Amino acid sequence: MINLVKMDVQRLIRSRNFYIILAVTAGLLMMLVCLVATVADPETMDAMQAQGADITGDDLEMSQHIHNMSSLDFVHECLNSGFLLIITGIGMSIHVSGDFSSGYIKNICFARPRRRDYVISKILLAGVYSAAVTAVGVVFALVSSGLFGLHPVASPILSILQYTFWRWLPSWAVGLMALSLAAMTRSSVLGITLAVLSGGGVIAELVSLVCQRLHWPALEQYLLSSLARMQRIPLPDARQMTLILGCSIGWAAVYTVVSLLSMEKRDI
Repeated sequence: MINLVKMDVQRLIRSRNFYIILAVTAGLLMMLVCLVATVADPETMDAMQAQGADITGDDLEMSQHIHNMSSLDFVHECLNSGFLLIITGIGMSIHVSGDFSSGYIKNICFARPRRRDYVISKILLAGVYSAAVTAVGVVFALVSSGLFGLHPVASPILSILQYTFWRWLPSWAVGLMALSLAAMTRSSVLGITLAVLSGGGVIAELVSLVCQRLHWPALEQYLLSSLARMQRIPLPDARQMTLILGCSIGWAAVYTVVSLLSMEKRDI
């Protein structure tokens, strides 16, 4: 199993798609921080007001709030939209679907039957992939603030690391969801589609509407996208921790079952 994990990590490092995903993550964050810095710049607001734009007290208060943020608060504001979930799901869907098209999975699971090792290695690979995307997101959110003239108050390193860990686990769970869909459909299309819908909050909004119409409890609060948005800093509360861990373990179990069942077919 250790050899398979090493092989997967090496394939990941040599994969061009992996670096494209990291570059997209960094680029989107820098664009977001640039936009925030522009909105929060007093000179920009004065120029907009001089051109006839309606600048209210709420706009000025928001600008002041951005400048008074701690670095951890700023990172949270940049990352709580759920786009890390989307990026991880898309990346894992593309990477794992290649196992079927390249014949890699056939060689591992039939030429040398090691199905259980393959499943475990993929679960660990999803952890490595999501950790890389999360780390790039946190680092570029911190670095970009200084590049664009924002200087949030420094937060303790331990708090940032704790936040990063609990931001990473939901991304890992989405990566495991993408693995499950890739194993079931042998394609990246469904994984990418659901990663976008789930990470973007569309599914949570639909579930919320259904629950309101049927007078059910608010089930959308248990979805990963909602957990990512409502996560407290630097640590989630006990309920959120339980839900995040439950989602991660649950998707790992789903992927294990789906993958082992799909690999019973010899036409993979």
